[in-house]
Amino acid sequence: MNAHFMARTAYAGKDAATRTPRAIEYEVFARVTKRLRAGAEAQGPGGFTQLAQALHDNRTLWATLAMDLADDGNGLPAPLRARLFYLSEFTAQHTSKVLAAEASPEVLIDINTAVMRGLQAQGGVR
Repeated sequence: MNAHFMARTAYAGKDAATRTPRAIEYEVFARVTKRLRAGAEAQGPGGFTQLAQALHDNRTLWATLAMDLADDGNGLPAPLRARLFYLSEFTAQHTSKVLAAEASPEVLIDINTAVMRGLQAQGGVR
């Protein structure tokens, strides 16, 4: 998985040049997941707006990943690419259900957290 471009342009800090691509990917997932959690917990009239913005960011992240996964130059093993691509499709469908108040955002948080654990297990995250 290489959302390096998105991470650099959208979320990179001043020390991004010294971080690995895995670390940048992890950081993007961490930020989006934190916003999803905050949106899921938000109360009051602005709560849904906060959640909707976080869901949009998460959907954008996964759409970017799907494009990268579909690229022939992606270096991940085909079975892993297929599983991650499936998760991107699931995320898009589940996000629509959350926005329609038919589902909870918790499963999206769980998926992102699992991906973050995978990025940590592969090393290069600091």
